[in-house]
Amino acid sequence: MELLKKYVMKNLQLEISGKKIVKGKLLEVGSDIIVLYDGNDFLYIPSIHIQHVFEEDEEDIQLDEALFPPDGNLSFRKTLTNAKGIFSEIFVTGSLSIHGYVTSILNDYFVFYSPVYKTMYIPFQHLKWLIPYDDNRTPYALEKEKLPVNPLSVSLSRTFYIQLEKFIGNIIVIDLGFKPGNVGQLTNLQGNLMEITTARGTPVFINLNHIKAVHFQ
Repeated sequence: MELLKKYVMKNLQLEISGKKIVKGKLLEVGSDIIVLYDGNDFLYIPSIHIQHVFEEDEEDIQLDEALFPPDGNLSFRKTLTNAKGIFSEIFVTGSLSIHGYVTSILNDYFVFYSPVYKTMYIPFQHLKWLIPYDDNRTPYALEKEKLPVNPLSVSLSRTFYIQLEKFIGNIIVIDLGFKPGNVGQLTNLQGNLMEITTARGTPVFINLNHIKAVHFQ
């Protein structure tokens, strides 16, 4: 990431995993994450998902630098820690963003509460970006008292794999359920494979390394 530091306060175009294109002013370069300002939002983007970077010649994006003093010690885990309890937008899978807030951070995954999807379990490596809300905004304009402070009903394990073991026998939704076979009863875990049984009783095997998010309905 050191190579990008000379582009701080310059306009860049980034291609992110999933063929997503984002543009904005580069504000900060951390050890494994960068901050981009697109004129409206601050995007925290883990470096693992940055595939191509181009300098932009478009009109400069204006920013009051006092609104974003450089941290000087930016990292992915620190970003998640600072985001706990702050309403945010995250992008993980498909074409939809998820809105809610980080509730817990474990060894290799974090827990995110969404008013739509409820409690979600997301491996670190699949978070494409995080956008903190302004102080006075809430997801879907909900009143804050309608968003639970502590929505978890399941004890948390240190690793994503062990957490999934707790869900054996339960119906789960994988990657927001976009693909056929991503909703069903978790029946087995072995090595890098998960076995789920669909509504029609068909077994489906899914590589754990490619699971981006798990939640219950």
